[in-house]
Amino acid sequence: MADDRIFEDLKRDHDRQRDLLDRIGETSGDSEERRTLFETLRQELQAHAAAEEESLYATMLGDPDLRDDARHSVSEHKEVDDMLGELVEMDMASSGWLTRFKTMRHRYLHHIDEEEEEMFPAAAQDLDDATKAKIAAVFEKRKPKELERAGDEMPGDARE
Repeated sequence: MADDRIFEDLKRDHDRQRDLLDRIGETSGDSEERRTLFETLRQELQAHAAAEEESLYATMLGDPDLRDDARHSVSEHKEVDDMLGELVEMDMASSGWLTRFKTMRHRYLHHIDEEEEEMFPAAAQDLDDATKAKIAAVFEKRKPKELERAGDEMPGDARE
């Protein structure tokens, strides 16, 4: 039986992130709701990306058949992280904030759709069950620690 727990963990995170993105998109102005939801999303995205890179992508980078996908995804994480940093610095009440948020949301949704539709199936096929189980264990251990770090680190702080 295939051990695809890592992909289930990541997909569960993606679903939670999609919900947050939708909920933020329904807010307006510099409201407490927008601030709270955005801060939750910011921390979630930073923690998810770091834990995913330290577990799945680190393994994929060592596999010639998966290396290009991993590099592409890491670069997309950096792009989204940079946009999150811009959003943190912007006035939430400005129309520019919402425009930048929508751009970031579009890029991130594209990224996670690409992961789920292309990269995860390729990795699931290429990696053996023991490797996938090990990756899941690393991700599940790192994610809570990365959430703690994200509370104190703004986007881009540790990724420069």
